Amino acid sequence: MNIDENLSRYSDLLFGTTLTLYVLAMIMFLAALASSRTTAAAPAAAEANVLVKAGGGNDVRIPGPVTDVRTPGKIGPQVRTPFGERIAKMAFPVVIVGALAHIASIVIRGLATDRMPWGNMYEFISLSCAAGVVAGIVVLRRPENRPLLSFVLVPVALLMFIAGRWLYTQAAPVVPALKSYWLAIHVSIVSVGSGVFLVSGVASALYLIKLRYPEAGNGIGGRILDRLPSAQALDRLAYKTVVFAFPLFGLGVICGAIWAESAWGRFWGWDPKETVSFIAWIIYAAYLHARATAGWRNTSAAWINIAGFVAMLFNLFIINLVVSGLHSYAGL
Repeated sequence: MNIDENLSRYSDLLFGTTLTLYVLAMIMFLAALASSRTTAAAPAAAEANVLVKAGGGNDVRIPGPVTDVRTPGKIGPQVRTPFGERIAKMAFPVVIVGALAHIASIVIRGLATDRMPWGNMYEFISLSCAAGVVAGIVVLRRPENRPLLSFVLVPVALLMFIAGRWLYTQAAPVVPALKSYWLAIHVSIVSVGSGVFLVSGVASALYLIKLRYPEAGNGIGGRILDRLPSAQALDRLAYKTVVFAFPLFGLGVICGAIWAESAWGRFWGWDPKETVSFIAWIIYAAYLHARATAGWRNTSAAWINIAGFVAMLFNLFIINLVVSGLHSYAGL
């Protein structure tokens, strides 16, 4: 199989561009969260009361717009948009451009190798991070929630840096065991589910922090906590994302079992990758059960959700890089 080196270089360039855009957007969102919530506005603009003469010579104040009726065409002081909102509005398009560049990087690498571009750890991490960012854009699309994307971009940028710095693999054909149409089905479903679980894990972590520090203190940390949504809103966000990702991840595990029967002659062999994937699935099932059970809906369920995400990271790095098994396709 011939590899298009030019397309491969374009893919790598887009990967680096994506990482730069994600870091830039992360800094801008954090700056938006750390900015003061006070707004410099004139008292007349806040009240916007208009003084008119009523019958009998009495003065009457009528609430109205900032236009002064005593001087037609004259506009009163305007309310300025807070700095945090302005920078958040600027950062959101940066994330979208970064996500488009990320998707283009994945597609071009697939064209360069003439296969599905998730045959090694570098490509799998790239696809999972792209899924996490897209999920974050969709879930946090409301203006008041957009700064939360900074906390999604922190692990995404870290994972992409690790993938590009230490796990990078030159564009090449996959090993013979992966030359199957199940590669497009099984790995893509699992990676998308993993990316959505990332958003859920971040939401649960923020939920625990919000419960631990209900009162915002002074300084940058206090302003960031003050700008976060309520603990209940973060808990609902974590729950909704797990509800979406859990059946998706389960479907990916089932597709992997079908592929294993075709490739190795058995549906399940307790290979390390299979075992930890099953454990992660059980943990997320326990989270959904705990979240729906009275008495477990607070910190206990959130910790279970975080444990599930830790299991996913363990499955990604430790199982692929340290433990030897049938799924050792790190490409290193």
